[in-house]
Amino acid sequence: MKPSVLVTRHFFPELVTRLQEYFEVDNHDSNEGLPPEELKARLKDKAGLLLSVADPLPAETIAEARALKAVCNVGVGYNNIDVAACTKAGIMVTNTPDVLTETTADLAWALLMAAARRLPMAERWLREGQWGAWRYDLWLGTDVHGATLGIIGMGRIGQALARRATGFGMKTIYHNRTPLAADVEAKYQASWVEKDALLREADFVVLLLPYSPAVHHYIGAAELGLMKPTAHLINVARGGIVDDAALIAALRERRLCGAGVDVFEGEPKFNPDFLSLDNVVLTPHIGSASRQARMAMGMRAVDNLIAALTGARPGDCVNPEVLA
Repeated sequence: MKPSVLVTRHFFPELVTRLQEYFEVDNHDSNEGLPPEELKARLKDKAGLLLSVADPLPAETIAEARALKAVCNVGVGYNNIDVAACTKAGIMVTNTPDVLTETTADLAWALLMAAARRLPMAERWLREGQWGAWRYDLWLGTDVHGATLGIIGMGRIGQALARRATGFGMKTIYHNRTPLAADVEAKYQASWVEKDALLREADFVVLLLPYSPAVHHYIGAAELGLMKPTAHLINVARGGIVDDAALIAALRERRLCGAGVDVFEGEPKFNPDFLSLDNVVLTPHIGSASRQARMAMGMRAVDNLIAALTGARPGDCVNPEVLA
């Protein structure tokens, strides 16, 4: 008899078809996530779980899933999963690194450009029929070429972004807990600086660090106060890394020139005060939203689940101690 696995929401049908080659699949084919009690009930006899970053898996649910052996997240981040509880229960947890690096860097760059040149606001103004005559100071934006790019979180996506910046003649500075090797810095023409120095110097600050409680409100009122009034903040990392209320206040009071935001605290709900601002570009957490990237993410998660439940070692296990 095939092992049974649960798929928590609508993914591409190709993913489910591949899973069905190996497993009995309980497919919740909906864009709405499972309510907590229904998730608990449907997990009781499941050996595997394929879920999205929007599906929380807390300790109390894990404790009741006694047959569960593998939890495979379709996404790089996995702060939706209580990994410590999974590890304690001997459950493998996997993610999908690498496959969305370039796509997310593309979106970060698009937000940076759109915020700098105020593109959504100008387009909306045009569509509303307000363009009556040419003006010398019409929709003035900020130059990107030759500016200073500050990257916080110089991992795969940060390095992909730095590579794009070289084509625009930008100076790139970055902050990690520890500097990269000298040859990597040379490859991307990037220099490590302290966090406060980056915030003071950069014309564009892009956040690309993973979320954890340790970095909750990593960028708050004090940090925003260090930035130039001509600077822009771009967040394509995770909601909660930025204090959204503090960002809104800085934008409204013109203490910050602009922002591009793809992730929010409490999403899909978000602070409605963002909507009253004319100096922020907003997107609904679409950093990896190309068909190619989403298919690659899904298939990688499926491959991890197949490996985990057929005696192989999944390539992307984030708690490898359970494999021992």
